[in-house]
Amino acid sequence: MQTRDSMRRAVAESLAVQALSFLAGEPARLARFLALSGIGPDRIRAAAASPGFLAGVLDHVASEDALVTAFAAEADIKPEQVEKARRILGSRAWERDSA
Repeated sequence: MQTRDSMRRAVAESLAVQALSFLAGEPARLARFLALSGIGPDRIRAAAASPGFLAGVLDHVASEDALVTAFAAEADIKPEQVEKARRILGSRAWERDSA
């Protein structure tokens, strides 16, 4: 049985995957994300398995009002949910992975 925390984390990860898909849906958005993150297009799958990557995707989306607004509209969520998911993914992952 999943705990409440693991369910919240799963929802946050799902939102981050949606955000990555949103970025990938427009070449200019994806190119900017890749350039700022330093990840090559051929390394995105490997990077996605790294701790913190999904939080980084949400960091990027949330870094620009127009981008987070566009993503939220496409995902049919409130922009504040991106920040909530960032906090969920950003805090526990580092504590758990460093233990």
